[in-house]
Amino acid sequence: MNRIPLIDRANTSADRKALLDQIHGAFGATPNMFRAVANSPAALQSMWSSFGALGAGTLGAKLGEQIAVAVADRNACEYCLAAHTVLGKKAGASAQEMAAAQAGEASDPKTQAALRFALKVVNERAQVSDADVQSLRAAGFSDEAVVEILAHVALNLFTNYVNIAFAVPVDFPAVQLRRAS
Repeated sequence: MNRIPLIDRANTSADRKALLDQIHGAFGATPNMFRAVANSPAALQSMWSSFGALGAGTLGAKLGEQIAVAVADRNACEYCLAAHTVLGKKAGASAQEMAAAQAGEASDPKTQAALRFALKVVNERAQVSDADVQSLRAAGFSDEAVVEILAHVALNLFTNYVNIAFAVPVDFPAVQLRRAS
């Protein structure tokens, strides 16, 4: 059972409703994660704005979703793993690409470099080296893209922690965590 109320967009304050209506419009439903975060309009605005900003960034939706599933699996966040697997497929990734990304792997060397860096950021709490950043440049990422990779990791850490800490009920088709298999 969730540890924090899930806000009903039909029965809440105007500021929460306005944001939840935008989210509902984007998804065709209001995912439970956003309903949990809506307990704080400031946190909801921050999260929703971050998704929008990064969605308009240089990395592209597919790579953003591949990073998200890698981070979700590493943090054992069943909610984010399920949600981002669906979103990754909508962004053009195959089921095989999303399963590989969950393991931090990709057949494309550029995607592999991004996933390797993202997981090093998670595993080492951002204690990366000059060589780690240079490996992204060598794979073809601009400095703008390097910063966006880190921003995707940071946003996904926030969403992972929300869903784990508050036991948010998963409302996307379940995907098995690799560490559970």
